[in-house]
Amino acid sequence: MPARKTEDVPITDYHGALPRHVAIIMDGNGRWAKKRFMPRIVGHKAGVETVRTMVRHCAEKQIEVLTLFAFSSENWRRPEKEVNLLLELFVTALKREVKRLNENNVVLKIVGDRSAFPETLQQEIANAEATTSGNSGLKLVIAANYGGRWDIVQASRTLAEEVAAGKLDPSQIDEEALNRHLSLYGMPEPDLFIRTGGEERVSNFLLWQLAYCEMYFTETLWPDFDGDAFDAALNSFRKRQRRFGRTGEQVEQEQDA
Repeated sequence: MPARKTEDVPITDYHGALPRHVAIIMDGNGRWAKKRFMPRIVGHKAGVETVRTMVRHCAEKQIEVLTLFAFSSENWRRPEKEVNLLLELFVTALKREVKRLNENNVVLKIVGDRSAFPETLQQEIANAEATTSGNSGLKLVIAANYGGRWDIVQASRTLAEEVAAGKLDPSQIDEEALNRHLSLYGMPEPDLFIRTGGEERVSNFLLWQLAYCEMYFTETLWPDFDGDAFDAALNSFRKRQRRFGRTGEQVEQEQDA
């Protein structure tokens, strides 16, 4: 398969338009709780409420995909007690929210290496995905035990296995071939990346998929990130012109054609 050419990348002037796919690093739960002299897990529980708010807003605005970074492959380094509480919260949230998601026509997909999770959590994930698989509304993607480098490595390993089995010639490996084995294959690439909590880095999140994404960083801690804060991020996105390597003049000429 030939490599994708620059001119094959869709060029869109997004002035005034909404993103199709929003990806968010939900940062600041622990600091939110600390400011209130409460355990960190209280902040994580408050963060679940914000997730519910964002899902509702994205569905109302007809955004196609919302991807949330819930638990990174590096988060296992946190204190064991906090990790265990996070996993328990994940199970509880799945049990509590799947019915509501299904009633609101939301498709739930969990991406990441599930093998490290307890069997009970793996089963809850499978049940939640199966329950919502027939829906046609917002796609809610939860990245759990996920890392962007892991994503690229597991895709590369699959390609290597196909070559070793004689199913694929090395000359056929291009961007699209690798992309077919990434976690978000079949979905539009993220248009808008949001990170709350004041940090300004991507932290090994969707490294491949964020190549042309617009970045938005805010000091607001995740539990405080409400509808107005989300609208501010969307308004920032609407003011930007997405060029994908071209000049602004070229984009404007294409829009006028």
